[in-house]
Amino acid sequence: MELSARNLSALSIPVPAYDRSQIGVGIVHFGVGGFHRAHQAMYLDRLLRDGLARDWGICGVGVLPGDRRMRDVLRAQDYLYTLILEHPDGTREPRVIGSIVDFRYAPEDPEAVVELLAAPATRIVSLTITEGGYQPPLSDVFGLVAEGLNRRRARGLPSPTIVSCDNIAKNGNVARRVFTSHAERLEPALAQWMREHTTFPNSMVDRITPVTTPEAIARLDSEFGVRDGWPVVAEPFAMWVLEDDFADGRPPLDRAGVTLVDDVSPYEAMKLRLLNAGHQGLCYFAYLAGYRLVHEAARDPLIAELLDRYLEFEAMPTLVRVPELTDFKAGLIPRFANAYVRDTVARLCADSSDRIPKWLLPVVDDNLRRGGPVRLSAAIVASWARYAEGVDEEGRPIQVVDRLADTLVPLARSQRDDPAAFLANRAVFGDLVDQPRFLEPYLWALDSLHRHGARATLRALTAPGG
Repeated sequence: MELSARNLSALSIPVPAYDRSQIGVGIVHFGVGGFHRAHQAMYLDRLLRDGLARDWGICGVGVLPGDRRMRDVLRAQDYLYTLILEHPDGTREPRVIGSIVDFRYAPEDPEAVVELLAAPATRIVSLTITEGGYQPPLSDVFGLVAEGLNRRRARGLPSPTIVSCDNIAKNGNVARRVFTSHAERLEPALAQWMREHTTFPNSMVDRITPVTTPEAIARLDSEFGVRDGWPVVAEPFAMWVLEDDFADGRPPLDRAGVTLVDDVSPYEAMKLRLLNAGHQGLCYFAYLAGYRLVHEAARDPLIAELLDRYLEFEAMPTLVRVPELTDFKAGLIPRFANAYVRDTVARLCADSSDRIPKWLLPVVDDNLRRGGPVRLSAAIVASWARYAEGVDEEGRPIQVVDRLADTLVPLARSQRDDPAAFLANRAVFGDLVDQPRFLEPYLWALDSLHRHGARATLRALTAPGG
């Protein structure tokens, strides 16, 4: 059965029981990928199912060439899609999500997108544009939003709230700086208006969401009879912590399970330094050791022990204690080991130059400052350096997916002659190469990876007393 509004009543899985024709657009979201559909859109769907938030439907906006296909697939399905939760016991839980009610592809009609942003009903602009989306050259998102807000200013309308849902420390602060700087270049009066009226709450978002595979699409059809051109698969766990700082109102997100706080920083540090940095601790060693799926690597005792030691002895001491911290940490390796999510090691290895400096290096900086251990963090960075050589331990090529690959790969390939070459890239690592307490274990781990390989290095790192 093709997924569409007219076929909903004939489907055998949970579907929206609310009248989607009565849902108004209150949120414009840039970057409608798997994560947004598994996370923020799911929370809004919860509210709609409870008869709440009828004015807070989502209109997705795409600016990249790949977004056109997402627009086309969703439009053909009346903007419906299936979220499939993969439980550790093998139970598969599908549900049709209905909170996205429209989608615009900006390159085809940028004027329509600007007017959507300028519309009084639009009260939140949210973003999942990845960590690199805030780096030059900036995408069209910033120009579109600036023009939309400029029209609101001219028309005497309130500012919307801009909510970044990207994995960046102080993501709201980052968004404020980049959006305001862009507005300053466009129209200084707009930048001043934004400083006075636009809020940028920081947020922490969490749900492991792998890339949708053809197998997942086929399985949804064969097991549940639903033909969905682009479903999304995710783990059962989800968490959203958000600062309650909205310029023009918000939906009752707390009633959907969102944690609203005054200061999100302890939660964002918890997630970035444990889950995200933990992913980096797993992925390079795992790839070099021959693993291609995350759950298989997480079930390897050597990798699990490395992660557990990193989490307990290097990351946890740098964190502010929040009530959820102990349980969050304890649940990470079991989450990574969920065989049914089928997340790929390659996905975790991508875009490392955006991820390592924001997720792992803050742990290193704190521990260097406070006299804490950095041996395992140094080994993780060394495993990235070895991976970035672009050749695995069997001599097979590795596709290094990174915006700085043209710089990083040659540096990595030179490190057999100059072992500190990769770490000496100050644009990525700052002055770490000048820190003997980090440099020494880094060089040891890199030499071990070259001489003995990933598994032997893991054994040495996790040996009793190691």
